[in-house]
Amino acid sequence: MLNYNPLACLPSSEELPDSDDTPVDNELQDLIPGLLKALLAMAWPERMDWFFGVDMGIYYDPDLPAIVPDGFLSLGVERFYDENLRPSYVLWEEKKLPILVLEVVSQTYRGEYSTKKADYARLGILYYVVYNPFRRRKPRLEVYKLVNNVYELHDGNPVWLPEIGLGIGIERGTYLGIPREWMYWYNQQGQRFLTPEEDKKLAQQQAQQSEQKAQQAQQEMQLLRERLRSLGVDPDLI
Repeated sequence: MLNYNPLACLPSSEELPDSDDTPVDNELQDLIPGLLKALLAMAWPERMDWFFGVDMGIYYDPDLPAIVPDGFLSLGVERFYDENLRPSYVLWEEKKLPILVLEVVSQTYRGEYSTKKADYARLGILYYVVYNPFRRRKPRLEVYKLVNNVYELHDGNPVWLPEIGLGIGIERGTYLGIPREWMYWYNQQGQRFLTPEEDKKLAQQQAQQSEQKAQQAQQEMQLLRERLRSLGVDPDLI
């Protein structure tokens, strides 16, 4: 008797488009999730059980088109498949829903507060994060958590996400040489993770400080040796 595997009849990630091919009309829609992905790689260098997708299709039904958030995080999945990486994120292969999705609002609304929000809630995605850089009076960052199938807004900046073990928030900084408000991951003490260029700059500053301290110590030692000689004491005999 043959064993029937229904998953074998479904298209694989290699056969499905990796995005919706819709060009972004705001560069931040790529840069912000790209920064979050880079920060995760620095925060979790040894972990291989997470994946952060940027402008990648999430396929949840073989008969429907993918939903394509600007960014999403999944836990408990392989970080890398192979050197070609993931072409798309297919739920019937991954068997793990993303735990967080991110939308960066452009000048043209794309259903971030309506249809997309409803789609993510229907799928059961725990956290929905919306960043609207064009807002002036309302909060630019909104973090929603799914409670009884309804998204509830969480106040604060940053907002701690216990299921992820990180906080998420916004503040001014510099990334790729661009000074502006960016989105970051935070530790439980509310300290944000540094960007790659900030981390490199900090390491350079620490190296310079160590070198300056070593030079200062050498100068003080030389002054001490000269002082001892002036007193008729040979410092090499001490």
